[in-house]
Amino acid sequence: MRVLRPSTILLLLAVLLGGCAIFTIEQRTVEGPTADDIWKTNFRAANGRSPRFEESRTFEDELDRRVRAYLARNSEVAYTPRAGQLRFWRQVTVGMTKEEVSLLLGKPQETTDDPARMELLARKFWPMVKPKAKEAWLYPPGWTLYFDGNTLTDITQYHRAFLHP
Repeated sequence: MRVLRPSTILLLLAVLLGGCAIFTIEQRTVEGPTADDIWKTNFRAANGRSPRFEESRTFEDELDRRVRAYLARNSEVAYTPRAGQLRFWRQVTVGMTKEEVSLLLGKPQETTDDPARMELLARKFWPMVKPKAKEAWLYPPGWTLYFDGNTLTDITQYHRAFLHP
């Protein structure tokens, strides 16, 4: 019987663990990313680090101010379930308007109204997404929001990443 050297065992272990450290998210959902998640992702990409407490607090205060101003201008929304999504959960959901999505998530990385591009983004979900997808907005990491006119009609996410320690 042949005995493996410690260096060989370590190499095999590293390969096995490295393969386990990759994960894929592929989902279709009615609830998308939160404002906080997108802001932190964009902050890390721009600054190479996570935001400090004060920076996060400044973002939260500014978002609260913008949401309150929006609800004051749009009283028809102020007493609907969408108001709760905007004020408390700060999460994008199907049925929101483009203005509400922008309010929470900011400007998308990319927009497209090309059906072929949207089909690539939706992947296996395209047959269900297609009937109401006239435009798509992309946000990191891998979120695609589909609109029919001014209304958010569908949300998908496809993201491959390494696990973070």
